[in-house]
Amino acid sequence: MAKKSTASGAAPASPPIVSSAHLVSPRSAEMSEFEFGLIVAGNAFHRWIVHCMSAAGLKDLTPLDVLVLHHVTHRARDKRLADICFIMNVEDTHLINYSLKKLQGLGVVASSKNGKEVTYAATDEGRNYVQRYREIREGCLINALKADEGLNRDIGELARLLRVLSGVYDQAARSAASL
Repeated sequence: MAKKSTASGAAPASPPIVSSAHLVSPRSAEMSEFEFGLIVAGNAFHRWIVHCMSAAGLKDLTPLDVLVLHHVTHRARDKRLADICFIMNVEDTHLINYSLKKLQGLGVVASSKNGKEVTYAATDEGRNYVQRYREIREGCLINALKADEGLNRDIGELARLLRVLSGVYDQAARSAASL
């Protein structure tokens, strides 16, 4: 079906694709479109990382478990619970703590005590799963992108914008919490 033309002959703009039309602001319909895209992309990302880790041989993990394992493996340095929560921007330490206990039970993360501090690191088995995950990611995701320089630049800019918007959302959350 052809779109109707306006008096100027141009096709009218299509309505924004949103999940909550009642929240669309006339001042920024784009933000509602972004939020819908974020919801859909976030759910797809979570589904992807769980399936990728399962294909690597580590089954029955939640998305948070997978992310915690990756972070604990990051740069082969021991991590404190508070540092993991800070980097992952998770306020509820019990969620991260639960994942760490689960990962320890699976033998992919180990804890050590240095004075009063407890730190966490990936075990050799954990690093092997993460390496297998990386190989599967390369074959299924990176190859599917057929990434060229232009696309990689766009992805880099999108990552920068997401970091900026996370700060905006954090500030808005603080404002809302003070009401």
